[in-house]
Amino acid sequence: MSRKPVKYYQLYHLTAAHFKEVIREPAVIFWGIIFPMLISLGLGMAFTQKSVVVHNVGVIADQGSAVENNSNIGGVLEKYAKELPAQKGRGGDYRLTIENPRLGDTAFVFTETDWETAIVLLKRGRLNLIIEDAGGQIRYHFDPGNPDAELAYLKLSKALEDGAVQKPRVAQNIDPLTVNGTRYIDFLVPGLIAMGVMMSCMWGISYGMIDKRSKKLLRRMVATPMRKSHFLMALMAVRIGMNIIEALLLFIFACLVFGITVQGSLPALAVIFVAGNIAFGGIAIFVSSRTANTEVGNGLVNAVVLPMTVMSGIFFSYHNFPQWSMPFIQKLPLTLFTDGIRSIFTEGAGFAETGLPSAILLAIGVLFFSVGLRIYRWH
Repeated sequence: MSRKPVKYYQLYHLTAAHFKEVIREPAVIFWGIIFPMLISLGLGMAFTQKSVVVHNVGVIADQGSAVENNSNIGGVLEKYAKELPAQKGRGGDYRLTIENPRLGDTAFVFTETDWETAIVLLKRGRLNLIIEDAGGQIRYHFDPGNPDAELAYLKLSKALEDGAVQKPRVAQNIDPLTVNGTRYIDFLVPGLIAMGVMMSCMWGISYGMIDKRSKKLLRRMVATPMRKSHFLMALMAVRIGMNIIEALLLFIFACLVFGITVQGSLPALAVIFVAGNIAFGGIAIFVSSRTANTEVGNGLVNAVVLPMTVMSGIFFSYHNFPQWSMPFIQKLPLTLFTDGIRSIFTEGAGFAETGLPSAILLAIGVLFFSVGLRIYRWH
């Protein structure tokens, strides 16, 4: 007796069933849509909306003077700043502001302390640098590997040497970069979109399928005339649709709040977005193709997600890593995906720049999907 051919409309019903299963979960709305918006809002406000940069400075008290009287702070400022625009705060500290209408204001908050306490505060990140009056000269103490501390030192030392803290010289040849594409939020949002796709595929497909296998739910599907390929393709189709909705809502939110724009080709963006979804969908199916243990599955998903989240330049540039690691990092799927989306958003890239990354991501997805389909088991 010949087997009846399987109709392709089963793929439609599988996709619809999986979509209804996903949207019934309230956590999907929060983690997939609201949470990325909150991240972009918080980090965007922290790095792009700050009008005054504040540096905390510890002033080492003179031997024999009480820390509580704060006389050492005023003495240092009177001695090394010809004018004294510092204002005394309620906590006994002094606040000194360098006004610069073009580059933004910088405020220094001076707190008198002893050396031991200053070191503790420096370790906790509550001080950027430490100063003391040593033999008629001001001495600076800071970590040269800390960019914020070095910047605070350069600004403060220049101001005290010039003796013109309140009215500094403004260089006429400086043109502050405030255009879209150069801000941190412009760097962040494409990374969040790419990371959201990876997280959605890895946890939505991989962990979801492992959990169903551990509960013996997939075993019941063996008796149906459903094809494995249709079942897995339906999972990927639902995730691609959900990721499109989530990415679009995040972009609209960032556009309204921060003025984010896409400077490159929208068709190229659509192609690399779909290619990235296929890549991580294929990886997710491969990872979850056999195991039925949720603890093992959790470890496998984290083994894929965590390294790429850290190294692929989502929240900061991966060029901060050692040079020898660059060839490896740049070949990671999330790095290819993030760099491609970011180049379209901020650099005006098109198919010429993103064609190769899109092809590589598509090949990765097809390869892992094929292997995962071959070794897949229902129970």
